[in-house]
Amino acid sequence: MQRFQYPPAGRVSRILILAALLILLNGIALAEDKDEGPWSSGDFGGLAFREIGPAIASGRVGDFAVDPRDKSHYYVAVNSGGVWETHNAGVTFQPIFDGEGSYSIGCLAIAPSNPDVVWVGSGESNSQRSVSYGDGVYRSLDGGKSWQNMGLERSLHIGRIVVHPADHNVVYVAAMGPLWGPDGDRGVYKTTDNGETWTCVLEIDENTGVVDLVMDPTDSDVLYAASYQRRRHTWTLINGGPGSGIHKTTDGGETWTELESGLPGTDMGRIGLAIAQKEPSTVYAIIEAAEDKGGFFRTQDGGQTWKKMSSYVAGSPQYYNEIVPDPINPDRLYSMDTFLQVTEDAGKTWTRLSVRSKHVDDHAMWIDPEDTDHLLAGCDGGIYETFDRGQNWRFM
Repeated sequence: MQRFQYPPAGRVSRILILAALLILLNGIALAEDKDEGPWSSGDFGGLAFREIGPAIASGRVGDFAVDPRDKSHYYVAVNSGGVWETHNAGVTFQPIFDGEGSYSIGCLAIAPSNPDVVWVGSGESNSQRSVSYGDGVYRSLDGGKSWQNMGLERSLHIGRIVVHPADHNVVYVAAMGPLWGPDGDRGVYKTTDNGETWTCVLEIDENTGVVDLVMDPTDSDVLYAASYQRRRHTWTLINGGPGSGIHKTTDGGETWTELESGLPGTDMGRIGLAIAQKEPSTVYAIIEAAEDKGGFFRTQDGGQTWKKMSSYVAGSPQYYNEIVPDPINPDRLYSMDTFLQVTEDAGKTWTRLSVRSKHVDDHAMWIDPEDTDHLLAGCDGGIYETFDRGQNWRFM
């Protein structure tokens, strides 16, 4: 008797699949012939894909710029999501930078003497693995309705923009330069013609840019700059070096002096700066440094001498190390960190603000100058607002 030979398993699978396809196609043909069933191919012709997210978190928020005429009107810089604007204190937001050359935003600035002049520094200032680069600085003369790229395209990452309080034509830019290589536009750049031309007034070296820049509120010729030497490779981050330091000018950037007395005296990494608004000779610095010499420093004589107040630095300085001073209380400062920190004694001790119903990883803060219990915080999870100095938060 001749035995029946089963075909190989793979062949059986192919036969079954082919049979199923034939049945399916035949069923479709019959349905089309009879025009039966709830759907036909023409029913889907008017549909198109559309954006429906994000639904929860809006990503890393890097800066705020609040209109001095109306604090319910402000701009938000998202490190990987453009510039957003609200006219109703955050009830609704509109994207206003989608047509420009960069989606990564490092910082924002409004001209105090003409708030319709808004500046954008593209390319976030962090040294994280996921940072995106920009293509220079942008200016709007109509409150963000239209934008113009004003140069410094090879800065790639902008740390800070400072606009002269009385003359909106004078602007300073802290340019960090490329993260993954040397050269580019690095240092402090100054314009006196509203961005038409730029002069590099502080240059360190091909590997060092400037990450932070603050201006004395009582003397606009006095500025402090934090230089930052860094280089990222696929296998490591070189986060600091001899190029990092604190520099001061008293003549609007014509000349600079590197400040040293009382500072770590070793290779430093990222440095954040803040000036006490009510005591402008008091300047604070949060410093990452080698040999465990970093920490929180204060000068009360305009930078001539510094005192280490504590060993506190942010959990990952390359990602944070930014400080925001209370506009009224010179001893109260906030530190951007994984968990938002505050000091009430000029940096000697630090405590965490509540994270109840709040995301972590903070990178930006605005303090209401008329009500310092009112804060905006920008973090990896979007924007939060508090009216009791961080005890409770409202998510936008």
